[in-house]
Amino acid sequence: MRIAIVDDIKEERAVLYGWLSNQLSKRNIPGDFVEFESGEEFLAAAKERPFTVVFLDIYMNGANGIEIARELRMSDSDCFLIFTTTSTDHALEGFRVRALHYLVKPYNEKEISTLLDEILSRIPDSGKYIDVKVNGSNIQIPFKNIIYAEHFSHMIHIHTTGGKEMLTRQSFEAFTASLKMDSRFYSCNRGIVINLEHAVDFDGNMFLMDDDNNIPVSRKLLKNARQIFMEFLFQKGK
Repeated sequence: MRIAIVDDIKEERAVLYGWLSNQLSKRNIPGDFVEFESGEEFLAAAKERPFTVVFLDIYMNGANGIEIARELRMSDSDCFLIFTTTSTDHALEGFRVRALHYLVKPYNEKEISTLLDEILSRIPDSGKYIDVKVNGSNIQIPFKNIIYAEHFSHMIHIHTTGGKEMLTRQSFEAFTASLKMDSRFYSCNRGIVINLEHAVDFDGNMFLMDDDNNIPVSRKLLKNARQIFMEFLFQKGK
């Protein structure tokens, strides 16, 4: 996730960066942060490479945040725009540039956490990925490519499309932190999470995946698994 923090006060940029970095880390989501002390610098960088999210202060030296947002929207209609401000006096202008949210100073980390959840829920499924370390290298695996993952022998075995299997050393809880926020993923047994997009059928005891693997379901979750799978298929068919 590429994130811009635009504020002419260095200390406020640092606080926001710290909270964002901490909350993304808790969700096992990598963040590519770039700080700017002026809107003009941000616009120049955004034209070279778009940002997923921008936290934009309204009251800055030079062009204010509203003016910067108007120019941004001329070339980027997809970036999630969050204003950081001391008041909501510019709410109407914010609506016109399709601002997602106002963070009224002083805000706190809990507000950042709630806002991140909303942003993540709005990112198209095709754009979501998990960052893991495989053989010493950081690898980004798109959510859509994960068929299932299982934890044993202190390793996470990630089975992906194309018959590939990748191993990473981390706790199951840490690995599934970001997956749990996506309705496609379901923990059907201890140390096992599946991607329902790749589930072909559920026979009452196990899921048949589209790579021909059968994934057993915990006995206590059998009823819940059927319900979750039916609800997923219903939502998918809408």
